[in-house]
Amino acid sequence: MRQPVLGFIGIHAGKRTDQPISQNETLALLFESVGYRVMRASAVKFPALRTLHQIWCLLTWRHVDAVVIAVFSGRSFWIADFASFLAKRVGHSKVILFMNGGNLGVFGPEHRAWVTRVYDRADLLLAPSDFLADEFRGWGYDVRVIPNVLSIQNYRYERRTSARPALLWMRTFHELYDPLLAVEVLARVAEVHPEATMTMGGADRGLLQAVEDRAAELGVTDRITFGGYLDPEAKARAFADHDIFLNTNLVDNMPVSVLEAAASGLVPVATAVGGIPALLPGERDARLVPAHDATAMADAVLGLLADPEAYAALAEGARALAVRSGWPSVYARWRDHLHELLPDLAMA
Repeated sequence: MRQPVLGFIGIHAGKRTDQPISQNETLALLFESVGYRVMRASAVKFPALRTLHQIWCLLTWRHVDAVVIAVFSGRSFWIADFASFLAKRVGHSKVILFMNGGNLGVFGPEHRAWVTRVYDRADLLLAPSDFLADEFRGWGYDVRVIPNVLSIQNYRYERRTSARPALLWMRTFHELYDPLLAVEVLARVAEVHPEATMTMGGADRGLLQAVEDRAAELGVTDRITFGGYLDPEAKARAFADHDIFLNTNLVDNMPVSVLEAAASGLVPVATAVGGIPALLPGERDARLVPAHDATAMADAVLGLLADPEAYAALAEGARALAVRSGWPSVYARWRDHLHELLPDLAMA
C-alpha cells in the first residue's frame, strides 16, 4: 500500500522573505517530512498570477488523492470556490476544505448560498477551533476540529520567572487587529512603569500612520520600535527580548502568532474574541480581556508585572499549550481523518 499524495492550495511563501509561512504551507512541509508526496500551489507573489498558477496546477496535477484547500473570507473565498470546483471536475479523489479565516463566522451567514455551494463540495470539512466548527455545524455540516500546527522545534523556549515591562505586538496594521489599542495600553502601563517599551511588528495595511500619530499624541513614540514585517530571525529576537505578548484583535480564530509567542515563553494578554477563549481557556496560560478595552488590557499587564509567581505559572502553561499544538499530536488527528477518507491507502 502506498501513502496518499496530497495537494495543498493556498498562499505560500516559498523562498520569499516578505511573506510569513501560512498554515497551508506549514502542513505541506510537515507532511513531506514524514514521507508523503506533496504538491503545493502557490508561492507566486502577485494575486492574479498566483490564482492562474493554482488553476494550472489543479488542471495538471496527476494522481493526487486529496486536495487540501485553505479557506478564508472576503475575496479570498473565491480561491476555495474555484479550487474545490476544479478539483471535483478534474477527478482528484477527495476535497478537504480547511477553514482558516477568523472572519468566516461573520462572512458565512452574510453569503450563505455561496458558502453552502462551496462547502457542499467538501469530502472533509475542517476547522482549527470549535469556534468556527460550531458555527457551521449549525448548518448541518460535520465539521472536524484539527488545531493549527506549530513546528515547536523552531522556537527557542526561555523559562521566565518574572516579567519586564517589555511588550510585543505582532500582526498587520489593519483595523481588524486594532493596533491602536496596543498603543493605548503601552501609555497606561508607562504611567506605572516609566521604563516600559513595546515592539510592533507587521506589514502596513492602512493603519500604520494612524498608529504613529496616536503614539505621538500620547507621548510614547520613543518607547515603540516599529519593526516592519518580522522574518523568522527577527521574530526569534523579538520573542527573546520581550515578556508579554499583546493580541488586540477584534476578530480571530486560532492565531498562530499567539502560539508562537507561547512556544517562546511569553505570556499572551489577548482580547476574548472569536476562537480565543477556546484556545486559551480558564486563564491557565494567558489573560483574556474584552475587545477594545485599553484599561482592562493595561490592568492585566500591570497585574502580571506585579505578580511574578502568577506570571511564571502562566508562562509555563503557555508553553504547554504550544506543545499540544506540535506536529506529533496534530498529525495523529490528520492521520485518523485521512484514513477514514482514504481507507485503501497507507498512513505513516
